[in-house]
Amino acid sequence: MENDAIEYNIAEPAAALSDFVESIWMLKNKRPDEKEITLLPDGRFDIIFSYAKNEPFHATLKGLETKSGQAFIPGGTVMFAVSFKLLAIEYLLNFTVASAINDGQHLPTGFWGITMSDLSDFEIFCQKITAAMTSLIKPAIDNRKKELFNLIYATNGSMPVNELSERVFWSSRQINRYFNQQFGIPLKSYCNILRFRASLEQIKEGKFFPEQDFADQNHFIKEIKKFSGVVPKELHKNQNGRFILFSTPTKK
Repeated sequence: MENDAIEYNIAEPAAALSDFVESIWMLKNKRPDEKEITLLPDGRFDIIFSYAKNEPFHATLKGLETKSGQAFIPGGTVMFAVSFKLLAIEYLLNFTVASAINDGQHLPTGFWGITMSDLSDFEIFCQKITAAMTSLIKPAIDNRKKELFNLIYATNGSMPVNELSERVFWSSRQINRYFNQQFGIPLKSYCNILRFRASLEQIKEGKFFPEQDFADQNHFIKEIKKFSGVVPKELHKNQNGRFILFSTPTKK
């Protein structure tokens, strides 16, 4: 995505990282003034390396979003980031994001060896961050967890919790304990976020009826408003490009 204010680019992860990383991306506010945006829940957590005209270089962990929220991108902002799938928490990063729900946490200086100079070339950044992450992958992934996440992502969160439990031979109570401890929300809540996100594509196309196993039209509208703060028709208009997730392109 590129206009007079925002430049955006996105890349697929390397095959070795596909279970853990959804995308690598960069965003720049090329104007001197700040850009107001509305953040939407997307089922990801992010590690963002950034600086701006009046902000020094730093790294931030952004936890899962469960509701829409207003934010401002300062003038001259440069962000290079990684968006993660949930399996990365245990098998790539080895820390939880439960305390970072709808929030962010600063990461130590020098995290993963990334410096401000690495934010000058997106392709080189992708190569460096890919090497850093690949070296951190832990072996012996629990097959139940891998299969659980494969099913969740493949169905955009539409498979009922009891069916997911049966398919992976893991009790729903244990799954929810795992989700709450690691990510800060129960499985059902996470599935609802994925279903909302999957609906964005149809809303972009002007389709204002349910396509993701919502109970009915009223349920669809209610859920879209719950996560975006507006009804589907207003989300579709996306005035001034304020819904940043809604505006970004599909990965190439």
